[in-house]
Amino acid sequence: MPNKKTFIYYEVLVALLVTTLIVSNIASVKLIQIGGIVFDAGTILFPLAYIVGDIITEIYGFKRMRRILYIGLAMLLLTVLTFWVVQILPSPIDWQHQQAYSDILGFVWRIVLASMAAFFIGELFNSYLLAKFKVRTKGKGLWGRLMGSSAIGSLLDTTIFTVLAFGGTVSSAILINIIVTVYVIKMLTELLLSPLTIKIIDYIKNKEKIDTFESPKIF
Repeated sequence: MPNKKTFIYYEVLVALLVTTLIVSNIASVKLIQIGGIVFDAGTILFPLAYIVGDIITEIYGFKRMRRILYIGLAMLLLTVLTFWVVQILPSPIDWQHQQAYSDILGFVWRIVLASMAAFFIGELFNSYLLAKFKVRTKGKGLWGRLMGSSAIGSLLDTTIFTVLAFGGTVSSAILINIIVTVYVIKMLTELLLSPLTIKIIDYIKNKEKIDTFESPKIF
């Protein structure tokens, strides 16, 4: 029986995507303000998740990307459960940082749950549209497909995450500020890195000898 083909770059991309999700969610507990611009700290890294997601979908197909979404969500859930268990476990009397831990990492549960909902919906639509457009265009117009699908996916993700994560903790003005700022940062990041993203896609396609065309189904 022939051995199943192993995709080396695929494994690296999966690890990078899951790591990006976990680290960006932990960082998101902090809000950053530069002048009149406010955004959560996870924004610094999180756009990489969408870029990696685009690369995986374009090369390996929507089915594999959808499976990675479930893996990513499971790892995020494991992260928040670990922080929660650590928080409720008793600490030595002379350890004076319990409140600091609770104030910062104790808030992660809301961030992660918000991110789980936002990323699942946003990335699901992003990957679905990218794969759908690929079939319709017969693989042409990669840059337009990347930017078009990300524009919709990122908007859904940013809006859902911000409302669920920070709603009721900041004013409506700040909430809108965060949504607009984070969305612009994400799209500018994708736009600036799009030439590199396309080169990486072409390189991996040639190395892995794969370019998946499939009619996607969301579920």
